[in-house]
Amino acid sequence: MTGLNTILILVGLFLAGGVYSFSKQGMPKGVIVLLAIASLMCLAAGVLRIQGLWD
Repeated sequence: MTGLNTILILVGLFLAGGVYSFSKQGMPKGVIVLLAIASLMCLAAGVLRIQGLWD
C-alpha cells in the first residue's frame, strides 16, 4: 500500500464523517450529496489503486 492509497482512503473517510456531521446539522441536501459523491470517489480510487486496477 503506497502513500497515495492511504491518503485517498483517509480523505474519503474524512469526507464520509463530514456527510454524517452535515446531515445531523441540517445542512442543505445539495452540499451533503456533493460531499457524499466526493467521499465515494476518494474511497473507490484508493481501493482500486490497492487492487492494482488503476495505476
